[in-house]
Amino acid sequence: MKIKVCGLKHPENIKAVAALQPHYMGFICYERTPRYIDTLSADALVPISPEIHKAGVFVNETAENISSLIEQYGFDTIQLHGDESPEFGGAFKGKVTVIKAFGVDNDFDFGKLNAYAGHVDYFMFDTKTSIYGGSGKAFNWDILNKYTLDIPFFLSGGISLDNIEEVKNIAHPQFYAVDLNSRFEDEPGLKNIQKLEKAFDIIKKQTIRDEIRS
Repeated sequence: MKIKVCGLKHPENIKAVAALQPHYMGFICYERTPRYIDTLSADALVPISPEIHKAGVFVNETAENISSLIEQYGFDTIQLHGDESPEFGGAFKGKVTVIKAFGVDNDFDFGKLNAYAGHVDYFMFDTKTSIYGGSGKAFNWDILNKYTLDIPFFLSGGISLDNIEEVKNIAHPQFYAVDLNSRFEDEPGLKNIQKLEKAFDIIKKQTIRDEIRS
């Protein structure tokens, strides 16, 4: 199982999280959130190992601005967290890794994901809110059983030390990664390294067990 830590914005904290070697680190390029990277210097991303994917997170942004920020920060991955069309994601696929996020609740129609096949590399399933994520609340993970495409997905929304052990009960074959954000913070954008270390340990032990079984 892969690990993504999202919502980073402070240079020293970025360096500390990078030292934990997550598979992905996410940077919010959306001004209506306290985790907006705003004036963060591109130099703050230099300590990140080349093996760690740097993801820019966008909400209904223009293609021109996304391209500009990819160039500025060296993003190799983009996460589209708004109402972006399949064609919009497809225009970037092949240039960078494309993650398309969807807010999920008990009434979510997984059928609408069919149109995105071939246009994105991954899906992300987050808790449905009016603010495009960052709620700190989990959705009912049992509904993931309704997902039938062969595109791998990230799980986001309210994952914490209180429920991360339950993640191992998700047996979906396309379950690819967990996205750790607001429940691992001291304040918005500032990650608690000790909490992340505990989460990484739990996830990595589970990943080793899964590899042994397979």
